[in-house]
Amino acid sequence: MADWVALADAYYEASTDTSGAPGEHLGIPVIWGVDAVHGHNNVIGATLFPQNIGLGAMNDPDLIEEIGAITAAEVAVTGLDWAFAPTLAVVRDDRWGRSYEGYSEDPEIVKSYAGRMIRGLQGRPADGADLFSDRHVIATAKHFMGDGGTEQGKDQGNTVCSEEALRDIHAQGYFSALEAGAQTVMASFSSWNGDKMHGNRYLLTDILKGQLGFTGFVVGDWNGHGQLPGCSNAQCAAAINAGVDMIMVPNDWRAFIENTIAQVQSGEIPMARVDDAVTRILRVKMRAGLLGPRASKGAPSARPVAGDATLLAAPEHRAVAREAVRKSLVLLKNEGSVLPLSKAMNVLVAGKTADNIQNQSGGWTLTWQGTGNTNADFPNAQSIYAGINEAITGAGMSGTATLSPDGTAAADTFDAAIVVIGETPYAEGQGDIGKFETLEHAKLYPEDLAVIDTIRAQAPSVPIVTVFVSGRPLHTNKEINRSDAFVAAWLPGSEGGGVADVLFGDHEFQGKLSFSWPSADCQTPINKGDGETPLFPYGYGLATTDADALGDDLPEVSTGHGCAAPDPGTAGTTNEPLEIFVDGDEKGDYVLRIGGPSNWGGIDVGMGATLPDGEVSVSTVDGEIQGSAKQVTWSATGQIYAQVSAGMPGVDLSPYYNSETSIVFRARVDAPPEGALVTLSAHCVYPCLGDINIASTLTSIADGAWHEVSVPLKCLTDRGLDITNVNTPFLIYSESPMDVAIEDIRWEPFTAGPTPTCTF
Repeated sequence: MADWVALADAYYEASTDTSGAPGEHLGIPVIWGVDAVHGHNNVIGATLFPQNIGLGAMNDPDLIEEIGAITAAEVAVTGLDWAFAPTLAVVRDDRWGRSYEGYSEDPEIVKSYAGRMIRGLQGRPADGADLFSDRHVIATAKHFMGDGGTEQGKDQGNTVCSEEALRDIHAQGYFSALEAGAQTVMASFSSWNGDKMHGNRYLLTDILKGQLGFTGFVVGDWNGHGQLPGCSNAQCAAAINAGVDMIMVPNDWRAFIENTIAQVQSGEIPMARVDDAVTRILRVKMRAGLLGPRASKGAPSARPVAGDATLLAAPEHRAVAREAVRKSLVLLKNEGSVLPLSKAMNVLVAGKTADNIQNQSGGWTLTWQGTGNTNADFPNAQSIYAGINEAITGAGMSGTATLSPDGTAAADTFDAAIVVIGETPYAEGQGDIGKFETLEHAKLYPEDLAVIDTIRAQAPSVPIVTVFVSGRPLHTNKEINRSDAFVAAWLPGSEGGGVADVLFGDHEFQGKLSFSWPSADCQTPINKGDGETPLFPYGYGLATTDADALGDDLPEVSTGHGCAAPDPGTAGTTNEPLEIFVDGDEKGDYVLRIGGPSNWGGIDVGMGATLPDGEVSVSTVDGEIQGSAKQVTWSATGQIYAQVSAGMPGVDLSPYYNSETSIVFRARVDAPPEGALVTLSAHCVYPCLGDINIASTLTSIADGAWHEVSVPLKCLTDRGLDITNVNTPFLIYSESPMDVAIEDIRWEPFTAGPTPTCTF
């Protein structure tokens, strides 16, 4: 915490320094914004509330305002002034990797929450002493607008709808947020009917600032301006002219400032637009007490709550978070009234997420994607297992709680099993379910079904209670059929004890689905009022006293290919790209790995990895969008490749062979290969493969800029690739040092031509 306050002080002191020539430094204090989206989630030890999808299941606006106030207080403890929250997305396709950031598929819940969260963060406008007090911060309504409605749930994609639908579905949260006094609005990465929101003057200026009377400022998202036609991360007159007042440019800010000055001097950006943006930013700083004759907030360290360790995860804060967990849990099945459990039972607690605070917290937790953390990184948190164990041992009965992540245990040692399974953390881009995937959880995480099957095989008559931790509804028929009770726990955050509170009957289940739950693996999009029949409709949720006739024979049919993809095993041609690694996300069944002499078996790349002897190392870097690329550094012989999961057979990709396909990827060569051999290949279960040397191609583009590399598929089939049995559609192998960033790997039909050249 002290480090946060010290850095906030350093920024403040630098911005308020008036030394130098007259007028050179005006001494205007900076504001530092942070993604405090489920509590102050970037800070070790802070209170972590359930992610928004869980809060939506509570349907409790009063508690939402209390959560906002606690979040603001903990942000203020670290000396910061501004929270990039709340997210007001109305999620219409659960394939979107940010679904859990939305409260609901229903705009009414979003509208009822938005204003209350703004008041919690900023304070109540009617109470002058409360508004922007020492325990309140500037709020941000985001992402304006339509980010939850993109086609196929694609992150930063395109929302296709009429203006009436945009207003009636996606704008509702902004109406109440602006009424509550939201001071900043963040533009969305997404597009509306093909036009990027960062460049949409009609919506940002005419509607938001004009018709809706917004007097605060619009901030861009991370390099979102750089996605506009004619723009780059280092310059974008179009975004400024459209109405973005503050540009979020994390890396190229020096060049952006210089280019913007030049664009103003040339008249490309009118001076009046600059004056308007500056006025709006200064107005917000004055309202927040940071600037002007009534400024009440000086250096961060001098503020009353800065550095106050007693406020970070204060007992009363954690109690509110625990209440939110209890109210967010949705009971979907309770066959034979298994729940509530008795604390006198001997309970087996199983599953990968049972004692894993990282998994129960989800993305945007300590790290961007929420990965790379251990329980030790959460000193003021409790895992779900720890909460269960505390409930049982604290009851003073004879019950026990035994942890077994894989579910193995002697059959006669437990009376019931609680299995905590679900998704692992992800955030924007990397969480999307792509066109070659489905909503079937057993395909996405087969290890979870294996745990349930292990327990059932050991103890056929013992009741199994499944606690499903996820950032969205998924097709879970297989898991539900094998469970006596099934609980949607969403992403509960730091207070795992809240789960035990309801499992053992200290509190009743209250949560109701704010998202429809699919009955089939490709039943998406599915939303309230669209005429579809979900497995569990919007608003569903049992109490333990309710009758449950769901049964154990739900259909377990699996689609043979992705929900938005053609069947790649069908003869003929295809126009659909085979996406392998796009927008920073591994697609379909493909997993990025690295291998080399110290481990030819391969290591999953994830967010980053290094071979045991350091031959190849990988990190995640920004490419076309934030975090979309992998920086791959070879120091010796090694390879990076995309391959299906272990044990999966190769796939017949004949339609791509018939469609003049190229293997395409974007590359930035930062250090060219030192040797003469760098091969691009695809494998048909090694040693079956086809490859081609691309060393000279990589050397020719070693200018530090991004280039698209395209290799005709026929060049590999002519060199031995069996297109009917492909398990590794992309592999780069080098025998010498080089440094290359790679993104957007795909097979692109009808790009190679009928007689391609295979000289590289």
